[in-house]
Amino acid sequence: MSEPLIIDAPLAPRPLPARTFWRRALRHRSFVLGGALSLLVLLSALLSLVWTPWSPYDIDIASKLRPPSAAHWLGTDSFGRDIVSLLLAGARSTIMVGIIAVSIGLTFGVTLGLVASARRGWTEEIIMRFSDFTFAFPAVLSAIMLAAVVGPGMVTSIVAIGIFQIPTLTRLTRGSANAIWAREFVLAARAAGKGKFRITIEHVLPNILSILIVQVTIQFALAILAEAALSYLGLGTQPPQPSWGRMLNDAQTLLFQSPMLAVYPGAAIAIAVLGLNLLGDGLRDLLDPRLARER
Repeated sequence: MSEPLIIDAPLAPRPLPARTFWRRALRHRSFVLGGALSLLVLLSALLSLVWTPWSPYDIDIASKLRPPSAAHWLGTDSFGRDIVSLLLAGARSTIMVGIIAVSIGLTFGVTLGLVASARRGWTEEIIMRFSDFTFAFPAVLSAIMLAAVVGPGMVTSIVAIGIFQIPTLTRLTRGSANAIWAREFVLAARAAGKGKFRITIEHVLPNILSILIVQVTIQFALAILAEAALSYLGLGTQPPQPSWGRMLNDAQTLLFQSPMLAVYPGAAIAIAVLGLNLLGDGLRDLLDPRLARER
C-alpha cells in the first residue's frame, strides 16, 4: 500500500525584523533624505492647523507685494496676504487632497486587482478592460468633465485624481498577485483546502504589501502634481482656500514684477514630490528581500 503524499512546500517569506529594517533604513541616503523632506511637508501642514504667522484668508491691499521682512518672512502677494501663511495652509490642502485621492485609488485598485487575480477568466478580462477604459481619462480630462457637471472645487479634484489612480494600482496588484499565486506555499495552501478568499487575505496580500507601499509613495507624488495642475487651471481648490497651484496661477501675471511669488510655491511642490520619490526609492531598496540579503 502506497504512502500518503506529503506536500513539503516552503513557507511564505517573512518580513525583516523591525530593528534590522530601521538599522538599514538609517544608512540609506535616499530613504533618509526623502523621509526628511516628506516629514517637513507633513509637519508644515499640521502646523497650519494650529498656527500661521498671519491669517491666510485676510486681504490687505495696502500691504501688497511687500518684500521679505521681520513681519512677513517671505513677503506678501498681490492681495497683501502673507506668503509663509499661504504656503503652510497650501500644504494642508495639498496633503488632504493627496491622501483622500490615493486612498480612493488604493481601495478600489487593490480590491479589483486581487479579485481579477483570484477569479481569473471572464472576471479578470472584464476588470482589466474596465481598467484600460478608465486609464484613457487622465485626471485633468476627468476634472474638466466633472467641473462641467458639478462645478470646480476640491471635491472635483479629489474624485478626478482618485479615479485616475485606480487603473495603475489595479494593474500593479493583479500582476504582483499573479506571481504570488504561482508560488509553492500558495499551491500548498490550495492543496490543504483553503479557499481563494482566505488565500488572498492570508498569503497573497501580505506578500505584495511592500510593492503597494512603494507604489503609494509614487502615486502620492503624482497626486500632488495633479492637484497643483488642477488648482492652477481653476478646476481644483477654489479661493479663498490657499493652494500651491492657485498661488502659481496668481503669480503668473507678476513674473517680471515679483518673480519670487512663483518660485516659493514651485519650490514647495518640488520639495514634496522629490521627497516622496526619494522615499519610495528608498523603500523599494529596503523592502526588496533580494537587496536585503545582499546588504
